[in-house]
Amino acid sequence: MKRVLILFLLAFAAVQAEAQDLTQYKKIVKDLSSWRYQGRGYARDGANKAGKYLEKAYRKAGVDAVTRQHFTLDINTFAGDMKLSVDGRRMVPGTDFTVREYCPGVEGTYPVYFIDTLHYDAAKIFADLAKPEYKDAFVVCDFWFTYKHREDFQKLQSADGAPNAGLILTWDEPLKFYKAYGEKVNPKPVIWLLSKQIPRGSRSITVDIDNKFYKNYQCFNVIASVEGARHDSCYVFTAHYDHLGNLGRRVFYPGANDNASGTAALVTLAAYFAQHRPKYDMLFIAFSGEDANLRGSEYYAQHPVFPLEMIRYLINVDMIGDNNPVLYCETSDQGQRGFELIERINAEKGYFKSLNHGKLAANSDHYPFARRGIPCIFLEDEDGDAYPYYHTPLDNWKNAVFDSYEPVFKLITDFIEQY
Repeated sequence: MKRVLILFLLAFAAVQAEAQDLTQYKKIVKDLSSWRYQGRGYARDGANKAGKYLEKAYRKAGVDAVTRQHFTLDINTFAGDMKLSVDGRRMVPGTDFTVREYCPGVEGTYPVYFIDTLHYDAAKIFADLAKPEYKDAFVVCDFWFTYKHREDFQKLQSADGAPNAGLILTWDEPLKFYKAYGEKVNPKPVIWLLSKQIPRGSRSITVDIDNKFYKNYQCFNVIASVEGARHDSCYVFTAHYDHLGNLGRRVFYPGANDNASGTAALVTLAAYFAQHRPKYDMLFIAFSGEDANLRGSEYYAQHPVFPLEMIRYLINVDMIGDNNPVLYCETSDQGQRGFELIERINAEKGYFKSLNHGKLAANSDHYPFARRGIPCIFLEDEDGDAYPYYHTPLDNWKNAVFDSYEPVFKLITDFIEQY
């Protein structure tokens, strides 16, 4: 009887440990996506505040060392006024409209000029914009249509290409702030606006948009390490902790899925391996600057703490806060063997219904390593219930989804045991 009780208590403790792990994971996601960190952007130092939070979280996880790797970036931000009206109707920032990452500040009331996409005539458009009634007009066009006539629309965005004041690119719901690269400021503002909010026949817009461009903004990657039995090579786990930051004084992009979800997984993985000492050394790198054109991971790839050739395998975890039963993956050419092992593990354990192996792209922090020949894989759970909120202010704690966390965690730890 006593032996049965001991076994029961051990099993209960194991279940409790797993539950506490998920509890800690959820807490980190909630914390990082809170108002305190302002979307983990740059205008209000949200990214660096989040980095300091992660330093403490790593130390609590029991890692052997935590260091910062400092770097700088140039970034355009929008934490001031963010107002837009169409014929006097006030639009809601982040919901009805947003701005392109390179948008300058703009203030005033302007006429609007609609592009005729059915009978497109570039010569007529440029002639019309030279007329007095369209002086300093904002040109309105469907975003996707501009791809068919890129040269013309590049002229409409340049300082001397046409006499328009700026561009309004229309978009269907949900409205997303797709990029935060913002490493420059263009001469003319480009605004994304829901199609339904500026119907053909609208006469004018009134805007008051502030931007602030930071030159050589100080950022840092947060690097935690767990020592293994061997030091001749290492595993590297990565996730980005920065996000899109602010859109005006009151709106910010919480980024619960993108990528508080992956960042929190890094901390719980570090805690796991601190308690289950690995065969090889391990690095857990939380990158800043991912949403600013992969600047943090590119900097690390140029200035590695461990020589890149010592990396046995790199696993990049980005946007796993969803519930799609199909896990999306990308690998470097050298990472294909690792993907095949992950496929075998998943087929045996059934963590996901299947794995979708996509083409390598410069879409997250694995890419600077992949193009340098490092064996790596990118894990992302996309197209589930949380995906519509991606890059919107609704990617928040309230809409957070946690279904994929434990399957991803187990897939990774199984992989490390067998690779």
